Amino acid sequence: MNKAGFSGKPQNSSNDLGDDIPVAVRDTPDATPKMWLQPRIVLIAGVAGFVLLALISGFLFFVTAPKKTADSQPLPATSAPATTAAPNNSSDNVLGHFPYPEAPESQLVTISANRGIRIRMRKAAAQKFEEMVAAARSAGVILVPISGFRSVKDQEQLFFAVGAQRNQTPAERAALSAPPGHSEHHTGYAVDIGDGAVPATDVQPNFDHTKAYQWLQANAARFSFEMSFPKDNVQGVSYEPWHWRFVGDRDSLETFYKARNLKPAKISP
Repeated sequence: MNKAGFSGKPQNSSNDLGDDIPVAVRDTPDATPKMWLQPRIVLIAGVAGFVLLALISGFLFFVTAPKKTADSQPLPATSAPATTAAPNNSSDNVLGHFPYPEAPESQLVTISANRGIRIRMRKAAAQKFEEMVAAARSAGVILVPISGFRSVKDQEQLFFAVGAQRNQTPAERAALSAPPGHSEHHTGYAVDIGDGAVPATDVQPNFDHTKAYQWLQANAARFSFEMSFPKDNVQGVSYEPWHWRFVGDRDSLETFYKARNLKPAKISP
């Protein structure tokens, strides 16, 4: 703060402190009081002057000091107001797809290597998937894994290159394939499933007419698998009856459900 504004006087006002002491006491020899009174008068005058200066300074500070209002407080790093958005409107998602990290290589195992194409999933998911395949086969149904873990680099090719070949905008492409960094396949918990008896339905909506799909609908939950994108799903992703995900342990459950604002399904009594 400007010193002149603090005291109400120019900066050299400290030299004028004597103005508050009676002239007769300071420099008029003819009017000097008795010697025993001089120390007391000087002391009293000095104290009075100091008190008066303190009072004047305090009053001026009170009058001139700016009040601390909301406008005078330091602004945070961003002046944007805090908002509490619904999880499904999170700024982290892209075109309806949530962000997912890549599964660690150490957690991935091979579930199929048909035609030289290695399909991998996380260990826990792979074990349950193989159990599910065996159970389906005993019922005369052939479940075939089409795609499992995909890296972000793989997803870039699938999203951008295929989108360009098909002359699709990003929004159009996102209805069919997740943007890089936002695919459930990155997690190692998701798998695309086909019917070995009807390969023409692979990755097609009419997969839901196959025995494989009907069996999955009736039995997949026993092995902790669920369909990710049913009809009219909250993410707005196209119906994918072939895309299933594992939710059978804590990590997989939190990966797909944490902070997604999804409520438990209603069960009829």
